[in-house]
Amino acid sequence: MRKLIAALAASVLALSSAVAQTVPPPTVAARSWMLLDATSGQIIASHDPDARIEPASLTKIMTAYLTFAALKEKKLTLNQMINVSVKAWKVDSSSSKMFIDPAVPVSVDDLLHGLMVQSGNDAAVALAEAVAGDESAFVFLMNREAQRMGLKNTRFANPHGLPHPDNFSTAHDLSVLAARVIADYPEFYKIDSVKSFTYNKITQPNRNRLLWLDPTVDGMKTGHTEAAGFCMIASARRPNGNSQRRLISVVLGTSSDQARTQESQKLLNWGFQNFDTIRLYTKGQAIQTPEVWKGSANTVKIGFNNDVLVTVPKGVAAKMKPVLERNDPLVAPLPLNSRVGTLKMMVDGKQLLELPVVALEEVPQASIFGRAWDSMRLWLK
Repeated sequence: MRKLIAALAASVLALSSAVAQTVPPPTVAARSWMLLDATSGQIIASHDPDARIEPASLTKIMTAYLTFAALKEKKLTLNQMINVSVKAWKVDSSSSKMFIDPAVPVSVDDLLHGLMVQSGNDAAVALAEAVAGDESAFVFLMNREAQRMGLKNTRFANPHGLPHPDNFSTAHDLSVLAARVIADYPEFYKIDSVKSFTYNKITQPNRNRLLWLDPTVDGMKTGHTEAAGFCMIASARRPNGNSQRRLISVVLGTSSDQARTQESQKLLNWGFQNFDTIRLYTKGQAIQTPEVWKGSANTVKIGFNNDVLVTVPKGVAAKMKPVLERNDPLVAPLPLNSRVGTLKMMVDGKQLLELPVVALEEVPQASIFGRAWDSMRLWLK
């Protein structure tokens, strides 16, 4: 799945606009939005996805990601007790908090629930300090990770998302970040589905109201500031033939909590109802076994080094036709996974997507006599 998400970032599996337009997207009352099929790595539809916005508490998704990484690397443990700094305790008193206390150590597990369920800005600072030593060092890690993920239009200035001119992102970048959390840390992502959490004798509900309205929704995060408006990233899994399919919606700059909930649900329903995700080829599946020249073997199996999945409007799958363009002649040596051609998927004469085809096995050079014989054959061909 990581490779599919990388393909998303590189736009390798972008859905053909000519095909996508056969299913007009819904009207979404938001400044910018995006619907991503996280199973295939394809963007199904979007509006102004690269518009720079203030991410508000959606920033906390990166804070959670880095904390999950620290847990997986055993730099922290869930039951580890963290001393609460005055800085974490004093974070903007008018903003959302989980109400930690400098006199009472708190576990990493509680802080993560306070971060993702209660959207506590105090929890964000406490986790930043636990992971990196202080908030500024953590912000450096946030931006380094954003760069590594290919989030070209994202910059973080703090771990919680309170307004700052150097804290910005886009619907596209946030969809990549959300998909990475789910793919890389599914064991921790489940925190996002917790509907309420009690700390310091104070119970607060998860602000993601879709958790109550749609049983297929299992995360992700809401955010709100005056400048950002009401924002939401939501993710849902529903049946897709004999398997499951995951969609991620990003809705930014709506007018109210009700609007971000309604528009997110609208996008998810539209995507599940109007599109299918199909597996075209499996990893290592040979789509052809063409001839190789000057090699120790006469043929080579070619195909893909990843499962190839594609999201298409319902009814389109039966019309898809593959067109393979090989880099003939294939001359040894052929390293494993070296590119040997391109597969284009066509629908009604229009290109849906283009995929690199690779050698599924290594083919070393033949002996000097074998190479000489094939050189003569190629010359006569």
